[in-house]
Amino acid sequence: MLRIVGDGTPHDPAYRVPFQVQRERAPTYELLNIGDERLCGISLALLGDGRLLWGIPTVLESGHSLLVHVHGDDLARSSVVVVRWFRPSDDEYLWRVSF
Repeated sequence: MLRIVGDGTPHDPAYRVPFQVQRERAPTYELLNIGDERLCGISLALLGDGRLLWGIPTVLESGHSLLVHVHGDDLARSSVVVVRWFRPSDDEYLWRVSF
């Protein structure tokens, strides 16, 4: 049986992840803000085996990027990176990146 959860009013449209990962220079990856908003409070966490190195900036303007260095054995099978950021509305988002 299907039923509506909540009050049935329409919600905000889907939000496209504003990042693109450039993988050509692995183990150095470039996280590029392809959206049209300034993103704040950016942080990254590695889940699984390996090491993650990254630094400033924690704010990315549209069109800007940050470099991320990830080292480990068989990252595609053993690890993911979780990217966390805030939109200008202060809404928090998480995005899981696989190798």
